[in-house]
Amino acid sequence: MKQIATILLAVMLGVTFVPDASACAACFGRTDSPLAAGMNAGIFSLLFVVILVLGGVASFFIYLVRRANQTVASASQQPPSETLQSN
Repeated sequence: MKQIATILLAVMLGVTFVPDASACAACFGRTDSPLAAGMNAGIFSLLFVVILVLGGVASFFIYLVRRANQTVASASQQPPSETLQSN
């Protein structure tokens, strides 16, 4: 338990007294650094993945609606079955 407390104290002191560890490049004020450019690229790539997944879900539901409408239209064009009226 004492070992965990010592490690936790060392991490807290390291984060407190090292100014570069207190914020990222965008929050710290250096928006032209390579870290900020990499962060922006990561954000845009994740945004692209989210848009791609949502587009796939939306296109699947559009496919289901079109298929259901096609089934309803083909069923309304066929005459009623003779086997159902023979009772």
